[in-house]
Formats: sequence, structure tokens, C-alpha cells
Amino acid sequence: MLNKNFYEQPLNERIRTLLRLEFLFRQVQHYLPGESEWDSQVALTGLFELLTIFGRSDLKTEAIKELERLQTNLSRLQKSPHVDQERLDELLQQIESLADTLRANNMQLGQQLKDSEFLHSIRQRSTIPGGTCDFDLPSYHYWRRLPVEQRVSDLENWFQDFDPIRNATELILQLIRSSAPPTPHVAKGGLYQQNLDTHTPYQMVRVLLPPDSDCFPEISGGKHRFSIRFMVFSLDKQTQPVEEDISFELCCCAI
Repeated sequence: MLNKNFYEQPLNERIRTLLRLEFLFRQVQHYLPGESEWDSQVALTGLFELLTIFGRSDLKTEAIKELERLQTNLSRLQKSPHVDQERLDELLQQIESLADTLRANNMQLGQQLKDSEFLHSIRQRSTIPGGTCDFDLPSYHYWRRLPVEQRVSDLENWFQDFDPIRNATELILQLIRSSAPPTPHVAKGGLYQQNLDTHTPYQMVRVLLPPDSDCFPEISGGKHRFSIRFMVFSLDKQTQPVEEDISFELCCCAI
């Protein structure tokens, strides 16, 4: 599985949002320790995008609900003789601890970024193409040229506000992804469709392809069914659907 390319499709809005959060968390974590001023700028842009997502919905409540859902479903396995009870108890304790941390956090996530006048001015200008140019924001120009240790320290301080939701997001997606092993399938003429049992809590579809594959999947779906259309990648012309049969692996993740 380590040598496969993964393509994921969320099957509900909550998981869709968590995947977007994970993407931004990874972006910030990658660029945050970087030494150049451009690393710091990309990391800060990621933090602003996180704030935008948090401003659209109560993600803390959504994460708590998802943790409670997982806790309820996993608790049903406690009487199963085929389950590693020690590992299960550890997971349930971890879920409970993360949910308690979120419930106890009365501050809005990312509050430091919202309260800073310095960051507010940068965030406002970030919506304008080239709006954070040096002559527009001399204070930002000054900050980006501070020693790397200072910039990294500032970014870590701002980023840690998101630790409770980041830790919850990582665990939720880890459990969902590990809930289903990959199984081999064939897309006849490049198309695969599957109905889903609505009584099973499917959260995500994952498609696995070899890294040297010359196509990629376009996945669409909801709680009732999903479809996969394999497409030939091209930079120079319009993307075309694959016409031959494609072998791939599929995970229908439900927990």
C-alpha cells in the first residue's frame, strides 16, 4: 500500500470538511519550519485559510459529534472475541480524552490570530492579488526578514491554537481510513459504479492505483452510491475518459 497513489472521496459534508482541514494542517506543518521568508509566508497563508474554514461553521461541535459517533460504534466491539481489547480500550480512552479537551476549550479556535492587529492587516490584504506586497505592508516586510528562529516561534505559537481540533481530525481520519482493507476491482471501459448499504455508516471511498499509472479517477458519490470514471491525464489538451478496462484497488471505509 505504501507504493500506491491514493485518491479519496468523502461521502458526507463532515468528512469533506475534515479532509480540507487535514490538507491545510499538513501544509502549515510542512512550511512552518522552513528557513526562507517564502516558507513563512505560505505557512501563514495556510493559517489564514484555516481561520476562514472555522468561520463558516462550528467545527469544534462537529468534531465532538464525530468523536462521539466513533466512540459509540467502537464500544459495540468490546464484547467481540476477535478484537484486540487492549488496543480498543486505548482507542476509546484516546477518543474520550480528545472530546473532553474540545469540550473544555471555551476559546474560539485560532483566537490569537483573530486578536492580532498585525495579522488582521495581513489577512485583509491577502484577499487581493499581490496585496501583501512589501510596499503595502511594511510591517509584514519587516517580520518576514526577522531571524528564522523568531518567525518559526511566532508561527508555532499561532498554530498551537488549533492543536485540539488538529489532534481530533488526525485520529478521526486515521480510524476511518483503517476501517476497510483494499480489495481488487476492475472498471469496465474505465467506469465503475457501486451501490451502498444505507444501513452501514460509510464515510469515505479510497481508490488505489500504481504510481506509474497513466490515468487518475474522478470520484463522485453520496450515502447511496458512488461512481468512478478513470481519466487520461494531459497538460496540453482536454482530459479524456479511459476506454479500456482499468484494474484498481478500492476501500469503502465505514466505522
